[in-house]
Amino acid sequence: MLTSMQGAVESGLLYALMALGVFITFRILDFPDLTVDGSFTTGAAIGSVMTVNGTPPWLAIICAFAGGALAGTCTGLLHTKGKINGLLSGIIMMIALYSINLRIMGKPNVSLRGFDNLFTNVSTLTVMIVFVVIVKLLLDLFFRTDLGLSLRATGDNARMIRSFGANTDITTIFGIALANALVATSGALVAQYQKYADNSMGIGMIVIGLASVIIGEAIFGSRTVFRATLAVVLGSIIYRIIYAFALRVEWLEASDMKLITAVIIIFALIVPSSRRIWKQKNIARKRTAEMLNSFENTQPGGGR
Repeated sequence: MLTSMQGAVESGLLYALMALGVFITFRILDFPDLTVDGSFTTGAAIGSVMTVNGTPPWLAIICAFAGGALAGTCTGLLHTKGKINGLLSGIIMMIALYSINLRIMGKPNVSLRGFDNLFTNVSTLTVMIVFVVIVKLLLDLFFRTDLGLSLRATGDNARMIRSFGANTDITTIFGIALANALVATSGALVAQYQKYADNSMGIGMIVIGLASVIIGEAIFGSRTVFRATLAVVLGSIIYRIIYAFALRVEWLEASDMKLITAVIIIFALIVPSSRRIWKQKNIARKRTAEMLNSFENTQPGGGR
């Protein structure tokens, strides 16, 4: 059980960068970016091929980051300059990346067994805790800069920001590029962790990322940027722990995991909404009661 939980935490940290990328597009930019399913595999493909060809693992991960940023930039350009719907832009890029990733790997999958990777002779948990904490803090600092604030404002009200002279096209492209760079980095790390890359490993990543974001926000809240990014990281870990427990249930199979993910997302969406509606009803009841009491007290003899 302890080994299973440690593996779940390690997986949660590996996928936390991908969840942070999804957080940037869906929560900060309010942009439905489906490029994630393709850019995750792009990062894995670049990182794996470069590692197999003798490139230091850390340099391969940096190149994966750049590859993801390039993919995100293409999606942003399709949306902002090509005037293509955001959802459709992501789908087009995701389809294009399927063939691009095959070109990068040269075959459907690449094995890293027998090659040194980032986790050789070191603790995966320790490396990922340090890595994720650094990335999280850098994101928190970035969102306090002028560009970061412009990015957040673009997602909140792009028309208002344009009225102040800001170029929302640039901030949108940059935000999508940054998000996919983080996703690709996660893909490269996962490939090195499991010692192989596969062209279909990115399928469903957007759903996993959304699950992590929604679970984290539902449990820990997102009132500040620091709290929101922390919630996403913890949500990724919690999702993986739930996933590990589900795998231990005898009557569930690995093929049921996508269904379980959908159920988790539905539950995480319904509970906060139900709680908010219940709270609003209680406030409405209290206000009604106060109004009735006030009305009774204003009537002749009402205070007696």
